[in-house]
Amino acid sequence: MIISASRRTDISTYYSEWFFNRLREGYVLVRNPMNARQISRISLSPEAVDGIVFWTKNPVPMLSRLGELEPYPYYFQFTLTAYGRDVEPNLPGKNGVLIPAFQELSRMAGRERVVWRYAPIFLSDRYTVDYHCRYFRVLAAKLGEYTEKCTVSFLDFYRSTARNMRSLHIREMTAAQQREMMERFSEIAGEYGLYIDTCSEAISLEDLGVSHASCVDRERLERIGGYRLNVGRDRNQRKECGCAASVDIGAYDTCGNGCLYCYATDSPPRAAERVRAHRPDSPILFGTVGPEDVIREREAVSLREQQLSLFDLP
Repeated sequence: MIISASRRTDISTYYSEWFFNRLREGYVLVRNPMNARQISRISLSPEAVDGIVFWTKNPVPMLSRLGELEPYPYYFQFTLTAYGRDVEPNLPGKNGVLIPAFQELSRMAGRERVVWRYAPIFLSDRYTVDYHCRYFRVLAAKLGEYTEKCTVSFLDFYRSTARNMRSLHIREMTAAQQREMMERFSEIAGEYGLYIDTCSEAISLEDLGVSHASCVDRERLERIGGYRLNVGRDRNQRKECGCAASVDIGAYDTCGNGCLYCYATDSPPRAAERVRAHRPDSPILFGTVGPEDVIREREAVSLREQQLSLFDLP
């Protein structure tokens, strides 16, 4: 199976010690977000895990321990935007910390293991089309040598994001503005050796050289791991999503980044409280397993078909 670590929270930033403890123990407990009394026991053995996809805004806590990931094919989805602290209040500085971290991660792991995400894009009085294009160029100039592509998406309004972002006075983005921005982004990306794709967007931009993304990317994991994966599309995601099926080991309302656009955090104060209460030695990300909880072993079957031949390798 493919492990997603995690769409629901930033494990790399806040729970890296816990994650490496789980690798050493060989399993993790994950509470069902739709039924809190159901807990899955998921194997993390290299024989069962065909790849790990990390989603992060700050991988610095993991950099010194990347060697522990060697038994697994893995890559990082690294979100790095041009927003300020009015939108991403708890992130460290972009120039001082995050851009150097992106570059160092790429040097250590390889540029094929670091995907740049510029997402989600929204417009306001401050964050205009011209603002995004200007700073996208600044970032592309600094990151182009260290990654193969940039994945972008436009803001989706959920109840929590609409509430949390009320102070920003967001403007509705038209299809024409989306096309204009992606045309300019694509031109900029090409100057720095990158290509662009979109995450879970219905809009068709192939004529601009912008394709649809598979953020949990079967082909990328096959290339990194050196084997074929017999895995289909993730039917638990939106219909526009091209991701391969994966098992997420995170939990909602547990990220301390505090980003106002985050769909996975309904209550930033609750998330901050859970970060403080977290125990790195626990088998579950937050909280404890109670007597009323039901733990079931999740079937763990490798999706690997066979070793790639030399003719299959890119």
